[in-house]
Amino acid sequence: MILVRILVFLLGAAVAARTIFSVIQSIVLPRAANDILVWFVFRTIRSLFKLRLRFSPDYAHTDRWMAYYAPVSLVSLLPFWMLLVTLGYAAMYWALGVEPFYEAYRVSGSALLTLGIAWSDEPLHAILEFSEGAIGLTLVALLIAYLPSMYAAFSRRETAVTMLEVRAGNPPSAVEMLLRYNRIHGLDHLTEVWTAWEVWFAEVQESHTSLAALSFFRSPNPEHSWVTAAGAVLDAASLTLAAVDNQYSPQAALCIRAGYLAMRNIANFFKFAYPPEPHYPEVPISVSREEFDQALAELEKGGVPLNSDREQAWRDFAGWRVNYDSLLLSLVHLTLAPESPWSGGRRYRLATQK
Repeated sequence: MILVRILVFLLGAAVAARTIFSVIQSIVLPRAANDILVWFVFRTIRSLFKLRLRFSPDYAHTDRWMAYYAPVSLVSLLPFWMLLVTLGYAAMYWALGVEPFYEAYRVSGSALLTLGIAWSDEPLHAILEFSEGAIGLTLVALLIAYLPSMYAAFSRRETAVTMLEVRAGNPPSAVEMLLRYNRIHGLDHLTEVWTAWEVWFAEVQESHTSLAALSFFRSPNPEHSWVTAAGAVLDAASLTLAAVDNQYSPQAALCIRAGYLAMRNIANFFKFAYPPEPHYPEVPISVSREEFDQALAELEKGGVPLNSDREQAWRDFAGWRVNYDSLLLSLVHLTLAPESPWSGGRRYRLATQK
């Protein structure tokens, strides 16, 4: 019997310690850490939302429901962590002589929530009660401190996404972005856009891996999405480098690189498969040649100066797009992003190119 109690005590201590480690990885650690307990909560709630969305009549209904997914999952973490700590400490109380197990559970819950409705006068029990009470207060304090950091990062992300509507339309389109700059600002001013979005990609990479729930926070406007906004900017940079006459911009190339590196890091966090060193045409892209030619026709009609060699322009565009194509569509699928040219709503397919 003594051996059983020792094993139960060690098991309870391991459960409590693993829960605390989960909290540290998810809230305190300033780097990406894919914690299995957090993963379990988010996947479980995602499954429940999927059941509800099977009866969704349209995207607007889906968006309204999915807007609650990340907040509900995030709020559910605290009671889940508290439940595990309570059970872990209850096992330790029981191993130290608090019987039956229900009474050990009451002592554990009372200590964690600092209710004072149940306690034990044994010195060793008191040590456990004080430590558990400190854990309970720390969990609440950390979550309270965690939320402002998350919403600050969300606000910075969404400011750029909202501003993109002025430049690229709604939903955001790479073609529309180039047309508007050609009409209003002049294509030379696109350098400022590439610089700003290079910084944006760096911030998204850091925030969406260290604060992974941010990936699922949806924009206030149902037609906006951080994923489709990123896709529009990357496609605009790729079109500029590949097809616009005399508009090679090193900053556009840096923006594309920052974009696909950010997407790769987020994909690594969510364990998506993608080609590690993609090269076109060995790895095809989801944008067809017909779609590309149609885009060039619209740009030409709008007065954008284009390179005369359309075949080379296509190869150059595909060479840039292949770096982020599968990553972009995977994130669209993950976040259930809205319809958008060349990204949101596009079936995950690989077009056959020649």
